[in-house]
Amino acid sequence: MEKTIKKFFPIFVLPTMIAFTICFIIPFFLGLYLSFCDFTTVTDARFVGFDNFLKIWNDATFVHSLWFTSLFSVASIVFINVLGFGVALLLTKEFRGTHFFRTVFFMPNLIGGIILGYIWQLIFNGILSYFSRTLTFSPTYGFWGLLILMCWQQVGYMMIIYIAGLQSIPTDLYEAARIDGASSSQKLFRITIPMSMPSITICTFLTLTNSFKLFDQNLALTAGAPSDKTEMLALNIVNTFYSRSGWEGVGQAKAVVFFVLVAILVMFQIRITHNREVQQ
Repeated sequence: MEKTIKKFFPIFVLPTMIAFTICFIIPFFLGLYLSFCDFTTVTDARFVGFDNFLKIWNDATFVHSLWFTSLFSVASIVFINVLGFGVALLLTKEFRGTHFFRTVFFMPNLIGGIILGYIWQLIFNGILSYFSRTLTFSPTYGFWGLLILMCWQQVGYMMIIYIAGLQSIPTDLYEAARIDGASSSQKLFRITIPMSMPSITICTFLTLTNSFKLFDQNLALTAGAPSDKTEMLALNIVNTFYSRSGWEGVGQAKAVVFFVLVAILVMFQIRITHNREVQQ
């Protein structure tokens, strides 16, 4: 059987590798090259060195979107993981209807980002209309609107991962802690959270990347209004590339910076959380 697998392995892998090369590897390195060029199409690219990267930091909209995205990512990581972990703790208790509530909390994750953005835009504007305001009246409204939307969509997904982690914790640990007279808070901070660190690593990784890459919801909910004050990095890159004539190379350079930034943050986060994991 093993010889057969080795024999036919290249045949089954080759189509996937060809598709991966055409759809990912080639566009990635082409985009990396174009970030050093001034171009309107791929065929008229003119190498300009690091000029595009220097223009990035002179672009006030990019700098603002970087800070806005960073603040949003920190807030969403905290809120989503705390709420997801709390709901997971609640729904691992023994009471009727836990499976039903798990399904209900998970369902928002199945709805597309554009649809969610427009739905929540109607909800927020309907509420704010009583105060003669709209969601785009102030960047603060837009920030909290995006955060509420993100939490509503992502909490259920993180809850499923946390539930899987909680259910893998040996019950012997809780029994020993009960015999020793440990309180509920001591069990939570001495057993539950340390033993859930693999799940926390995964959920933190997902919330970090999802927050930084947020585009659909940002476009549908606020579209960067007012005056690009709620524009996040992904939306800023798209607007630079498609809405600012002659800035295609700068938009591509922003995408490269965005990729490097997210990669560094993710590796740093995984290293920190992975080192805190407890071997079972």
